[in-house]
Amino acid sequence: MIAQPCPRPGRPMPFQTAVAHYAILTSMLAPALLMAATASLLVSANNRLARVVDRLRALMISWEFDAPDARERQDQIDRHRRRAHLVLRACQLLYGALGAFVGTSLGLAADAFIGFRLGVVPTAMAVLGVLFLLGASIVLGSEVSLSVRSFDLEMDQEMQRKRH
Repeated sequence: MIAQPCPRPGRPMPFQTAVAHYAILTSMLAPALLMAATASLLVSANNRLARVVDRLRALMISWEFDAPDARERQDQIDRHRRRAHLVLRACQLLYGALGAFVGTSLGLAADAFIGFRLGVVPTAMAVLGVLFLLGASIVLGSEVSLSVRSFDLEMDQEMQRKRH
């Protein structure tokens, strides 16, 4: 059923038309919630990226002035560079998810206006967004694991130095 505009301004919308409008708006709500969740993850991922970059800069500065073990410092820098690339990949996937969810919402609205001729396109866009979100979650999980392993290694190295 194609949603029809109100026949005359100032007159109430026919019930069937109103129901169709509400159904379309309701279906557009799910992608909007996914957009909000994705945006929240993007803020978190961008903060992580900023922290990793700050740590890399600090390592490089301290390496220049105080490098008791150049090999350890180089390993730290390499691990943080891998972390930065993982967070970057997660951000790219999250931006893809955000775009897919916006496309889903717009596709649902456009589909209603053209008489429901888009078929599975809005649903495919939503599935694509969810897949991007899943991929980003996996990549962020890998980055967190690398972060903890790196921290453990740095703590072990520091404790070893303190003992000797």
